[in-house]
Amino acid sequence: MDVTLRLAQRPEADELLGRSPLAALTGMLLDQQVPMEWAFSGPYTIAQRMGGDDLDAHEIAACDPERFVEVLSAKPAVHRYPGSMAKRVQQLCQYLVDYYDGDAAALWRDVGTGKELLDRLNALPGFGKQKSQIFLALLGKQYGVRPEGWREAAGAYGEEGSYRSVADITGPESLDKVRAFKQEAKRAAKAAAPKRTKS
Repeated sequence: MDVTLRLAQRPEADELLGRSPLAALTGMLLDQQVPMEWAFSGPYTIAQRMGGDDLDAHEIAACDPERFVEVLSAKPAVHRYPGSMAKRVQQLCQYLVDYYDGDAAALWRDVGTGKELLDRLNALPGFGKQKSQIFLALLGKQYGVRPEGWREAAGAYGEEGSYRSVADITGPESLDKVRAFKQEAKRAAKAAAPKRTKS
């Protein structure tokens, strides 16, 4: 796996995401309640602070939890909620160690269908249906991981030519389009929400 990505909008962080399946998975895990570029820069920052040039699931899973919280909390913090995200990253790595011998790429290497891959992603700690579908779309659109039926399994995120999620970001222009889509979706949701009346 060696692809060119523009998710972190930082060459060294994007380079790691392009060659490290665990970095990509960790970036996706961190991608909530912070700007996407911040989330996808996180794996590079973690690797640097742990003294390496890649993430190692065995090493992270075995790391003392308090020390790992410090890794994510040091300024600048890897996430707005470094404590809870440190726990989630360790849970993810422990799951990969337990079920895939620490090899993130084994999640999709021998997978037969998009649905099977979605089921595997859904089973990961910290991955709900939406996050799993977005990561499946990212694998298909940018990493070339395309088991039969992957677009259908990814739902709307798998649609060709859409600008819904990180799966569609290939540079600053598409980043702007995805941001505009998300803002529009938020506005629509707010407009559709029932208004509270004062009693």
